Amino acid sequence: MLYIRCSNLLGSTRQIQDGAVLLDGAQILAVGPASALTRPSGAQLLDARGLSAAPGFVDWQLNGGFGLDFTENPASIWEVAAHLPEHGVTSFLPTIITAPLEVYAAAQQVLRAGPPAGFRGAQPLGLHFEGPYLNPSKKGAHNPIYLRDPSKVETGSWSRKKGVWVVTLAPELVGAQSLIRALRQKGVVVSAGHSLADYEQAWDGFAAGVSCATHLFNAMPPLDHRAPGLIAASLQSPKTVVGLIPDGIHVHPAMVALAWKHKGPRHMAIVTDAMGALGMPAGKYVLGDFEVTVDEVSARLENGTLAGSILHMDQAVRNLMAFTGCSLAQACGAASANPARLVRASRKGRLQPGADADLVLLDKQANLMATIVRGEVVFSML
Repeated sequence: MLYIRCSNLLGSTRQIQDGAVLLDGAQILAVGPASALTRPSGAQLLDARGLSAAPGFVDWQLNGGFGLDFTENPASIWEVAAHLPEHGVTSFLPTIITAPLEVYAAAQQVLRAGPPAGFRGAQPLGLHFEGPYLNPSKKGAHNPIYLRDPSKVETGSWSRKKGVWVVTLAPELVGAQSLIRALRQKGVVVSAGHSLADYEQAWDGFAAGVSCATHLFNAMPPLDHRAPGLIAASLQSPKTVVGLIPDGIHVHPAMVALAWKHKGPRHMAIVTDAMGALGMPAGKYVLGDFEVTVDEVSARLENGTLAGSILHMDQAVRNLMAFTGCSLAQACGAASANPARLVRASRKGRLQPGADADLVLLDKQANLMATIVRGEVVFSML
């Protein structure tokens, strides 16, 4: 058992000061005020007084990191996962961008095979397939050679049971609504992105089963007062969750604040959309089929197009607070509870008895001090 004493508990049903969490292996056993939750005999003590405990971060759009790209080499998922707790990520959805269909199948096989012996790191929950059913006019860093109209035949093996948790597609494409309904029947969350959908097409997509928007504002027409499009529909829809990259580059801080005002603490699920240069020095890296030039702040194709990010999730939390004025608890919720709810990972994103023992410990400036994955301290600055 591990008994954690901290100054604040964030993300439980209510905020608790001078709190404690008791972990029993990979599960949270008890949560409450330290005065009422005594340390059992023999339980290891982690004294985190002065820090806040929050649910571990869930990154539902991550292309790679630490010099490795999931689309180029799906087998690299576990190596990247081992480093993610350094940035507070305790679970994630490895994201495969537009590629030949055999690449998607290879990624499914990697997850099916499970972790290597002795693995310690973030848990890949399931896969996020971003493509190949995207609008060529909003391809971004995706290879147009592989883009195509949606097909139920090609996606016959795409289901939650077979490791596919999220699919991003353009809802205006021919055949998209039929595929959306088929994927939802197989437990897959469908997100709208890389799209030219107009306002009406966006709502048609929501009616068919689209439940979120991938990296809102990016790879879709800008918000326009005469052609509101996917952005306005996503902001207006009361149930639609928006993914957003809060690095200050993909989206101006003022637009992050605008989205926060509309989607608030429950319907924004921030992502890093990080690529292989995450955690690496400036230089040349790969995203899918393309070489990407990375400087100190961004990753871009030769023509200047943004190609993923190099954003750390703990920095994303700090940025969200700075851009919107939200609380630390709300920012942590946008990085944990909200994405966990979006992808229906019911044991993640919560500090409650019975939930997985995935936690982060943060100081008052939201700097990461420790990461605990399934009851084990896998990263610590303490």
